[in-house]
Amino acid sequence: MTLSQGVRFMLLASFIFIVMKVFVKYLPHIPAIEIILFRAIISLGISLYFLKRQRVNIWGNNKPILIARGVTGATALILYFGLLQEIPLATASTLNYLAPIFTAVIGIFVVGEKVKSIQWLFFAMSFVGILVIQGFDTRISSTHLLIGISASVFMGFAYNFIRKLKTNEHPLVIIFYFPLVILPIAAIWSSFVWVQPQGWDWLFLILVGVSTQIAQFFMTKAYQKEELSKISILSYISIIYSLLFGYFLFDENFNLLTYAGMGLVLFGVILNVLWKTRHDLKAAS
Repeated sequence: MTLSQGVRFMLLASFIFIVMKVFVKYLPHIPAIEIILFRAIISLGISLYFLKRQRVNIWGNNKPILIARGVTGATALILYFGLLQEIPLATASTLNYLAPIFTAVIGIFVVGEKVKSIQWLFFAMSFVGILVIQGFDTRISSTHLLIGISASVFMGFAYNFIRKLKTNEHPLVIIFYFPLVILPIAAIWSSFVWVQPQGWDWLFLILVGVSTQIAQFFMTKAYQKEELSKISILSYISIIYSLLFGYFLFDENFNLLTYAGMGLVLFGVILNVLWKTRHDLKAAS
């Protein structure tokens, strides 16, 4: 069977995003905010290059929402990178999958979207999965759970701000504001907790930034090439990558109930995506 170009792009993007997380886990001694600083510097440079090349006004039209997107996205990233350094890779990735749920719920208030009764059932299924993970994996504390959920909440806000901007802002401008906002925060914060990178640390720090940009590029190309309903589900294959990398690189193992919890989270999110896609297709026909 021949895979379409869009599918190949999304599979590649999902793989590279997990590789980026692997690089973060290889830097447990470097403060998360310092890793984010390097990521922001690289992302800002690449974004500026392409904005100038395409002659796009870098400041955009709706600065308050652009800044709000940058602040909420930056907060989510700070929380998530810190969490990623402390808990298994697959568990951190699973907690990250709560973001679509919070995006939908927050969307009720930010962009006026509706959530149907059956969707709440899917959301509840995912949250039960999170409770199962926390209850049967001693490496996951209540604090870790709170941080993971908080990161997904802020991510949900960031995605909704992007929705509000998508009709009147160039995508590159939206991407640009993220490192623009987080860079001064990360620079000031890092000055108080700085740990001097040594040897391979420099390479891993650079690779975090570069791999993120490459993954975002292929993800954007995937959404341009293929239908949303076909592509969005593929991003969840990254949990398989997380389990494999975690097992072979970091000797991470889980009991059966923890795997069941992960499955519940993914099942609830995927059912919601499938139901929403089907509902939208019916409404358009």
